[in-house]
Amino acid sequence: MSVDVGRYGIWLMRGHQTPEIAAEIEELGFGAIWVGGSPPADLAVSESLLAATERIAVGTSIVNMWQVAAEDVAPSYHRIADRHPDRFLLGVGIGHPEADRVYASPYDTIRSYLDELDTLKVPVEGRALAALGPKVLRVAGERTAGALPYLTVPAHTREARGILGDGPLLAIEQKIVPSVDPAHARAVAEPTIQRYLGLVNYRRNLLRSGFTEEDLDTASDRLVDALALHGTTAEIAAGLRAHADAGADHVAVQVLSSSGTVDDEFRTALRALAAALL
Repeated sequence: MSVDVGRYGIWLMRGHQTPEIAAEIEELGFGAIWVGGSPPADLAVSESLLAATERIAVGTSIVNMWQVAAEDVAPSYHRIADRHPDRFLLGVGIGHPEADRVYASPYDTIRSYLDELDTLKVPVEGRALAALGPKVLRVAGERTAGALPYLTVPAHTREARGILGDGPLLAIEQKIVPSVDPAHARAVAEPTIQRYLGLVNYRRNLLRSGFTEEDLDTASDRLVDALALHGTTAEIAAGLRAHADAGADHVAVQVLSSSGTVDDEFRTALRALAAALL
């Protein structure tokens, strides 16, 4: 593993991925910035964040295999890796059958895509794989630097570490809402979480993690509270550390603010987390 992402990083959705916020995140001491969504093949946003910073790692979370061909993203990877050695991690994944009109065997597609990246000289240590289920987690450990699970809980982190074994990177995403009011926090988090609850990959994984169909169909308080931590800074930090205790090497924190923008609430949350975690 040549890209050091540190123990904690910040996962940024579209609209939040600016050079200014990247510089702030680096100054606070976080180890990585994750470019959320499905970045296009040019990886221009990732490159702009790297150019605006000096040390922090940047990863994609994730480049969608159905939307971006390996032959198109590989030159961008090499361009960025040459300009910013050991600071860029190419996160790739297969997306979801409900969201992608062209969809075939996920497992076969993943292996074929990684074969193409091999041919195009994208090194194993420079790429990571979105993974939830056991088969894909094993591929992540065997064919990439490691796994990038999204929308999970510590029980899944523990299972994923057991499958990966020691060595491969396990970098999980965890949402938080900087609020001590449970009703307000749920109101902020639920619209984001609801987007994923109709996707079979996430549903299947959350059921494996102990949630019920009713939890998923109703976006129960139990489910929302687990997928979007809230409370005091100390309580949120404890929830993030629970993933580390369960075997995660890295926790990518996605901050959900009331406005949905990089506002004072968002920045205050970053500063509080840095003080509590770093």
